[in-house]
Amino acid sequence: MAEVVVTFAGSGDAFGSGGRFQACIHIKRPDPARPVLLECGATSLTALKRCCLDPGEVRAVVVSHLHGDHFGGLPFLILDGQFSRRKAPLTIIGPPGMRSRLEAALECMFPGASQVRRRFVVDVIELEPGSATSIAGLDVTAWKADHPSGAPALVLRLALDGRVIAYTGDTAWTESIIEAAAGADLLIAEAYYRDKKVPYHLRLADLDAHRADLGSDRIVLTHMSEEVLASDGPLGYQRASDGMTLRI
Repeated sequence: MAEVVVTFAGSGDAFGSGGRFQACIHIKRPDPARPVLLECGATSLTALKRCCLDPGEVRAVVVSHLHGDHFGGLPFLILDGQFSRRKAPLTIIGPPGMRSRLEAALECMFPGASQVRRRFVVDVIELEPGSATSIAGLDVTAWKADHPSGAPALVLRLALDGRVIAYTGDTAWTESIIEAAAGADLLIAEAYYRDKKVPYHLRLADLDAHRADLGSDRIVLTHMSEEVLASDGPLGYQRASDGMTLRI
């Protein structure tokens, strides 16, 4: 079975803690013509190009919630495709409200951009918590996260090419994480702080408390604050960094 390559083009939080790019995880499938992005924060286009990953090859983007550090790079990705004469369709999968929020973001950043006729189709699929969708061999299942963003936020599970990647997105602890992580080859988990309780965010302490219930042997931390990044010694989990590549 061929490997799936996961590159953390951006592994940071909303505020650039540690000088990191915002959330942008590039998933390269055995078929090189069908890469997937998990999140597309505002800095994603720069992050992808720094990693020498061609934005024009991305066929689908899966978004957990509608905060700028998770979906704000979509207008740049779309316009980059327009000016590079992209022809391949782009599918965007996100929570309810994705379509209208994307149109608003395009108009806010580049007035008139949402009405431009392009050489490629941008197809938006809105995914309700508790539902699933499939496109071109990618299966996406969503659960409700605890993270207000003006629209439902999602805990996600991606199945592709015989591999499963679970992703907490931004959320306070919820039992949905256990469901998403069951049997996953990789769990990508927010670890915003070690012990400090910040509303609607996951802590390292939460992962520790529930580790026995997380059915994934490989857990990688992302979306870390300065406090977690500055921690000396091992945290008990692998920490993502910009440009880090995993093979599953």
